[in-house]
Amino acid sequence: MKKIKKKLYVQQKKRYLKNIVGNAEKPRLSVFRSHKHIYAQLINDQTGHTLAFSSTLNKLLNIAKSNDQKGAYSVGEDLANKAVEKQIKTVIFDRGNKPYHGRIKSLAEGARTGGLNF
Repeated sequence: MKKIKKKLYVQQKKRYLKNIVGNAEKPRLSVFRSHKHIYAQLINDQTGHTLAFSSTLNKLLNIAKSNDQKGAYSVGEDLANKAVEKQIKTVIFDRGNKPYHGRIKSLAEGARTGGLNF
């Protein structure tokens, strides 16, 4: 039973990701949410390179609690600042087959206030 659920999850994720492809002008902002932390990165899918990365593991962000919306918001702002330094203004948002709600939504809002458009 476990293999069937995993196979269905992979098929669903593949269907979701086939329309989301980033390039050099418009990279993909990929978000991964675990129980304790949240990670975000800008990816150029044509070359397979990560252009910028930020997470709640970063000690410079001074996040008191890493699994809340405030931490996700600061990760979004940090990633947006790194992207603006590399002259990236527009991105494609990849929520990773998760609902646009809670920590993922606050990360997106933080990235928007930091200067990214999507």
